[in-house]
Amino acid sequence: MEEERSIGTAGCNMGILMLACTVLTWIAILRWSQRNTKGPKTWPLVGAAIEQLINYDRMHDWLVKYLSKSRTVVVPMPFTTYTYIADPANVEHVLKTNFANYPKGEVYHSYMEVLLGDGIFNVDGELWRRQRKTASFEFASKNLRDFSTIVFREYSLKLSAILSEASFHNREVDMQDLLMRMTLDSICKVGFGVEIGTLAPNLPENCFARAFDTANIIVTLRFIDPLWKIKKFLNVGSESLLDKSIKVIDDFTYSVIRTRKAEIDQARKSHDDKIKHDILSRFIELGENPEGNLNDKSLRDVVLNFVIAGRDTTATTLSWAVYMMMTHAHVADKLYSELKTFEEDRAKEDKISLLHYDIEDSKSFNQRVTQFARLLTYDSLGRLHYLHAVITETLRLYPAVPQDPKGILEDDVLPDGTRVKAGGMVTYVPYSMGRMEYNWGPDATLFKPERWLKEGFFQNASPFKFTAFQAGPRICLGKDSAYLQMKMAMALLCRFFKFNLVQGHIVKYRMMTILSMANGLKVTVSRRS
Repeated sequence: MEEERSIGTAGCNMGILMLACTVLTWIAILRWSQRNTKGPKTWPLVGAAIEQLINYDRMHDWLVKYLSKSRTVVVPMPFTTYTYIADPANVEHVLKTNFANYPKGEVYHSYMEVLLGDGIFNVDGELWRRQRKTASFEFASKNLRDFSTIVFREYSLKLSAILSEASFHNREVDMQDLLMRMTLDSICKVGFGVEIGTLAPNLPENCFARAFDTANIIVTLRFIDPLWKIKKFLNVGSESLLDKSIKVIDDFTYSVIRTRKAEIDQARKSHDDKIKHDILSRFIELGENPEGNLNDKSLRDVVLNFVIAGRDTTATTLSWAVYMMMTHAHVADKLYSELKTFEEDRAKEDKISLLHYDIEDSKSFNQRVTQFARLLTYDSLGRLHYLHAVITETLRLYPAVPQDPKGILEDDVLPDGTRVKAGGMVTYVPYSMGRMEYNWGPDATLFKPERWLKEGFFQNASPFKFTAFQAGPRICLGKDSAYLQMKMAMALLCRFFKFNLVQGHIVKYRMMTILSMANGLKVTVSRRS
């Protein structure tokens, strides 16, 4: 009996050993077959999902590694295949030449619908064209531009007052949080005509902003989480948290819409002819036209799409720009000199005397900041070429949208010969593109605003090479408005303040649709003379 048991045990051990040898041999053969593969290694059924999940928190840099070796990287996943591109020729093909073949697509729409609905950033076809036509008309309006300039100046000054107070009391501040508050207040005023006051001196907690960030993180995770539909069905884990966040978001958004509609009705009843220049008012008016086909749900989607466009993108870019000023002192000094010269020249032109101020006296300091802000108009900001270059160079290395996926309707061949199949996705990667030597030369990874200047004047690059604002038919309509707000804010910040990173604070990005900082941007502030 003992002998039989021993023979059985030996046989079992031999079987396990043979199975282990078989598995190891299979892995070795699989790895050998992929030895010349330029992209990530794949496994049957799960594709490259394991490697992508392991590197999820640093995914943008993970892609940089592969795209620096090959301009196109194919990443098979369990239910689809992602083709990542960084070559301007391929990008132009996808975003312009064969635009119709690369829509947002049903997959992207299904991931983002809970947050962005059928808004302009999440739809294709006629629905997209109609919204874009309306938005294009509004962004071209001089009334909106002038209104935006006033609002951006107002909130930049509110931010400056908070920083002035922090510098006086030697308090640490989170610049990303402050900038998110500033841009949220600004877009709500410009976009919807409402004052929500998150940038008040006491920095009140804002449930909408927190819920919006949470929702943004979770819908981004869906792109690599094969179980998200099951979690959604069971309402557990991240999908349960997403459901709660969307309720907070919707409560706020529908409240904004009701308030705006009530104000418009009241204005009509009292025969008030005062025109509202906010974007939501325009869409509400369009909704009153039967052909406009805009109900409250449509208006909700409009609101949230403009929030993600006007709040998150601008605030994150400004955060990275401030960080660049801290880590590149020579650039900060050069920008400060441009702003000082601009201030003096503008004062002479307008024949005004610049107020004397003492950086130790808050009242006189804030008066001078306000005087400087009045010199910043839409036209005068256009003179600040180095400032424009600083912001653009920040966007090159830290694009607000680090990667942008597109669906594939029909099989196609990219200019470099890569075959893509219908049902898959092609993603152009602005974060990687800005770091590629084959796009920008041997100094591609260096922060160098001078690369954008020729004889002191700003020079644009091809939008298929510098893709921070996308390109082709979907090129960003709010580009000029974004630059206006960023230049207004940076002019005030860099003329009157110096920033120092809090010791031990780690700056790294967080995986979201937007390239925000994972831990915020904790700084101390001092005043400039």
